[in-house]
Amino acid sequence: MRRLPRLPLLLLAATCAACEAHAGDDPYFEELPQVLSASRMPQALNEAPGAVTVIDRELIAATGYRDLARLLRLVPGMQVGQERGHAQWVTYHGLSNDFPTEMQVLIDGRSVITPSAFGGVDWSALPLTLDEIDRIEVVRGTNASGFGANAFLGVINIITRDSAEDQGTRVTVRAGDDRLADAEARWSGGSGPLTLRMNAASRHDQGFRGLHDTLNRETLALRGDLQVSPQDAVLLRIAATDARRGEGYADSVFGNNAPRTTDSRDHTLHLQWQHTPGADSEWLVNYYRNHERIRDAWFASAPPFFPAVPLDRNRSSMRDDLEVQHRLAPHDDLHFVWGAEARRDEVDAPFLFYDGNPDPQNLFRLFGNVEWRVRETLSFNAGGAQEKYSGAPSTFSPRLFANWQASPTDTLRAGYARAYRQQIPFELFGDIRAIDPASGAVLVRPFLPNPDLGQTRIDSLELGYLGRFPSLHMTLDVRLFSERIRDFIVRVPQPDPTPAPLLSSFLGSTRYENLDSPVMVRGLEYQLVAQPRVGTELRLAHTLLAPRSHQSAIEDRSAPYTASLSWLQDWAPGWKSMLSVLRIGSLAGGDGYVPRFRYLSRPYTTVDANLSHTTRVGRHDVQFALTALNLGPRHQEIADRTEQAASGGTKPVNRANRIVYATATFGFD
Repeated sequence: MRRLPRLPLLLLAATCAACEAHAGDDPYFEELPQVLSASRMPQALNEAPGAVTVIDRELIAATGYRDLARLLRLVPGMQVGQERGHAQWVTYHGLSNDFPTEMQVLIDGRSVITPSAFGGVDWSALPLTLDEIDRIEVVRGTNASGFGANAFLGVINIITRDSAEDQGTRVTVRAGDDRLADAEARWSGGSGPLTLRMNAASRHDQGFRGLHDTLNRETLALRGDLQVSPQDAVLLRIAATDARRGEGYADSVFGNNAPRTTDSRDHTLHLQWQHTPGADSEWLVNYYRNHERIRDAWFASAPPFFPAVPLDRNRSSMRDDLEVQHRLAPHDDLHFVWGAEARRDEVDAPFLFYDGNPDPQNLFRLFGNVEWRVRETLSFNAGGAQEKYSGAPSTFSPRLFANWQASPTDTLRAGYARAYRQQIPFELFGDIRAIDPASGAVLVRPFLPNPDLGQTRIDSLELGYLGRFPSLHMTLDVRLFSERIRDFIVRVPQPDPTPAPLLSSFLGSTRYENLDSPVMVRGLEYQLVAQPRVGTELRLAHTLLAPRSHQSAIEDRSAPYTASLSWLQDWAPGWKSMLSVLRIGSLAGGDGYVPRFRYLSRPYTTVDANLSHTTRVGRHDVQFALTALNLGPRHQEIADRTEQAASGGTKPVNRANRIVYATATFGFD
């Protein structure tokens, strides 16, 4: 068991006590963003029920990143790694399996957690471009009362810009190491009640060196905003991504993960109606359809007897979702939001479900939240959600928070929340059988179904502090937490089924089961943002974790610490830079199963840098940027444990490498 280091809480208390009574006259004191994702109601950051990190457009641009998931490395508690250039493993506090589903991920309120077999988020195939994003709100803590079971540990809410903003045309080209070549274009226009924006992007690279790791992706997105009346507005967003990716390893055992090229297509239609009859009343109706299709097939072999065995992870899914939300404020000190959601998921993956695709999965949910300001300095937030999934018992997820404004610059918060993790179809019904096409014999059966699998439950307690220090132009956000997880899901070896597969001695059977003892995660995380002088910003995010379980392999799924330190500088005129140092402890990264084999990627430190210059050429804005990622020695982030075991388990088989690229952006009015 890992132990949490002793923490400088006395120093924290002293910092809290150092507030300034008359800080309200300082402009910096007012600079607290409004957030929507903590309770589904607009709230100042110091009034939100829980810790929230906001990544705005300026920070996104300053990083020079071309990957959405890489931005999340700057958020306290987030654990992000790459098994290869296009395969992102993103979770909060670790613990997750190979396809993390414990964070609800939304785009304009639309969930992008895929229902297709394994679950999770396909970060490199999302139908979204970074140029569309206005801000990202990351709720660091359980929030199922607001956003359902996938908000088991928190919420990543990606909010896109209104199409009326930044009208005109913008073109970006990018080139760099490993045949990196990107092109993006955006047009936004219209006037009066209707405005439109279209984004198109093409991305190409070779990924990690030494791997079959190509990525070729095209994305097209259209957003329209129609102001029907002073009280009514309609949003329509249609987007699609087509991605072709290199997968596999040339020396995988029996070719069970042979090199191949997969094709994935992701389409979405999102329609939203907003009705605002008054300043303190709003109705929202959201409907969306997500369609995902992945083609991933190859041949394995066990010569000389089984020369060509077909394998595939082909899968497709369809999700239809309808949600109604009503926000109202019957009194200045009392605010409500309530709503209902209905969802239907369909999955088609014949090879992954040998006995037939699972029945469509339906979700029905009622949710609500109330904010009661007892006095000017004290408020309570209480919420809950009642959910019913197909084949699972109905569950209730409550949440209660108290916020105390101890002074004009200091906020203390305390809260409790419960959530139930949504069950994944593959964990319940997955049944894979590799069959010799010549004889019809079952060679291996690595996954067995477990339809009796119970829902995982978390009970989370947290204490928080948000302090603002105007004389230092500094904000400090601290979260101290204890998370108790029951019925945690693990992959467990099973006796060979009858009749036993021919190659069961090489690869036995497993299935997902609930752990019979709780998993505890305790820790501290904090975020510090300082502006020591004009044009300079420093951002520090640091997390210390102490996971505890009677199975040490589960503890290995969480890195004991993560940290990022970023220096942003506006050099003027037109020159800007950002330098980030990223550090993460040892991490297993999922539950990839190989009998009697454990592997941890070693701790590593890496550095990212971006330098940009913006000027005008005639009537046009022009920006040039030079970006470098993974400066320093090559390192491994997330291992493919099957491949790692086959190589002897000592030398990393998939190390991340340095990437340098140049970007040019041209704006046309």
